[in-house]
Amino acid sequence: MIDGSPTSVRAATAEAVLALAPRDVRACVVRLSPTCHGEGDHGFLASLVAMARAHGVSGYLGDGANRWPAVHRLDAARLFRLAVEKAPAGSVLHGVAEEGVAIRDVAEVIGRHLGVPVSSVAPEDAAGHFSWLGGFLGLDAPASHTLTGELLDWQPVHPGLIEDLDKGHYFAAPAA
Repeated sequence: MIDGSPTSVRAATAEAVLALAPRDVRACVVRLSPTCHGEGDHGFLASLVAMARAHGVSGYLGDGANRWPAVHRLDAARLFRLAVEKAPAGSVLHGVAEEGVAIRDVAEVIGRHLGVPVSSVAPEDAAGHFSWLGGFLGLDAPASHTLTGELLDWQPVHPGLIEDLDKGHYFAAPAA
């Protein structure tokens, strides 16, 4: 049953796609990391930077040791190409370069680039500080690309999340 939540809709979509495989459709599912980063990204990292700018503090929940998997957008694009070219029907592929980057490490890079303090945000204040991202930011969700890498000979080669964040393109002055 689909309840309309993004997780439910995503799961139902994946099931529908994979159900096509026995009908001679070479369908597969690519599960991207929550953080798909790179220049031009307007997702989670850009949102965290904007929130740190707005609040004057780069925050994380709890001790910030929770991890998010990450993949550079160019590595993800290569994975989609390989999926189209040679993934067996019914494959479930993980677009993960880094199994888990600690959120506190991300907050520290953001704080350093913006010149704002880095501190823990209490769980009860997560929604107020992180807005829509508050419900996700505390999750510890490591993942691996080992099976995907073996199946498709896919190895991420682009900068990792912290290295990419440190390049500075996320910190360009926002458009007026």
